[in-house]
Amino acid sequence: MPPRISSSRLSQPQTCQCFRTRPCEPPSSRQFHASARHEVTHLRRDMYAWLKGPGKVFRKPLRGSTNYLSAYDKQGNLFRAKKDDRGTRNRDEVKEVAENEETASRRDLEDESLTDEDRSARAEQREVARNTRTAEDEETEARGGVPKERTTDMRPYPLNHMFRSQPVLSEELREQLYIQVAVNEYDLASVAASFGVDIRRVAAAVRLKTIEKQWEAEGKPLAKPYSTAILAMLPTTPFKPDTNKSITPHEPINDLPVHPHTRQQIFYPASESRQFTREDAAKVFSSKLLPADKRIPLPMLVDLEKWKLEGLDRQQRTERQVAKDTEAREEAEEQARKRAEWEKRTQRVVKGRRWDFKFQDISVDKVGKDGRGNEAVGYRYGMPHVDRKRGVVKIPTSVA
Repeated sequence: MPPRISSSRLSQPQTCQCFRTRPCEPPSSRQFHASARHEVTHLRRDMYAWLKGPGKVFRKPLRGSTNYLSAYDKQGNLFRAKKDDRGTRNRDEVKEVAENEETASRRDLEDESLTDEDRSARAEQREVARNTRTAEDEETEARGGVPKERTTDMRPYPLNHMFRSQPVLSEELREQLYIQVAVNEYDLASVAASFGVDIRRVAAAVRLKTIEKQWEAEGKPLAKPYSTAILAMLPTTPFKPDTNKSITPHEPINDLPVHPHTRQQIFYPASESRQFTREDAAKVFSSKLLPADKRIPLPMLVDLEKWKLEGLDRQQRTERQVAKDTEAREEAEEQARKRAEWEKRTQRVVKGRRWDFKFQDISVDKVGKDGRGNEAVGYRYGMPHVDRKRGVVKIPTSVA
């Protein structure tokens, strides 16, 4: 049977030919992981060429930017920093925009078909556009002259176009959430609605900040350089202390989970003259199902939107929400006080060595006809089913 490996691939033995005049030298020995001297592969040359060329921009990353590979071209130039981007207009372009606005204002004054209201409306639109551009320029200057990342710049893996890096809470925003909840003692739901952060994320940020404050008081070292480096690599949600400006929402905070009762398809006839509301739709699916306005995680967002449509600014909306939170907190404290007084009046506590035993008088009239009343003894632990008892009818005997 012929050999599977050709003889040309086999290493030839080191033999000494008899016609050589100088003695044979043994083969050079080196470590397996070490490369031979002056032996540079094609991939290594490409790597050094990239480090000296386009890759040199990553040695000193841009301030206020994620610096992902997908944000640069093959020559190492930032895509969004080119001249055709909005955030990098030069002074000549800004001057040209101002001249165009003056020309438009003069044209509106000369146009006799326009009324004073039309001229004022157009002037307000130009003012809003100019303020918007100024805000963009201020944000660009605050980021060190680097424009804000686009959607295509949020891809840390260039070959995976579907994955985009999601923003995280900035250090200033985390500190403000801790101050609002732990220091000012505002409600978690109100803080989540005010800052556009999910209520579970607010609770987690407050807990972590509490541990951080405790470690700082105990003198334990914190990994601040690591945290700063990680936050510099990821997009962050900033904190805007100015109450006149709108907040930057971090994530959708009022998504409604799909209830199992709403997964079925129901054809319900309704009159055309009747106003079919969300409460009616909830009753169609189930008699115990609440409408969507009452099942959302943050119902106060509906009130905030109503106040916004009324023309109230952010400061006034915040004051109203704080007043409602204070009223709700006082009501909850009053209910807790009444509950404690009722337990003290109706329960007897016997101190034990390891546990305290509480005794309460129960009336037999409150357990109901079948003994399953919600005030019966053992109700919280449930009652066994009678499915496996003999002689019990388990099929319906009548149709309601």
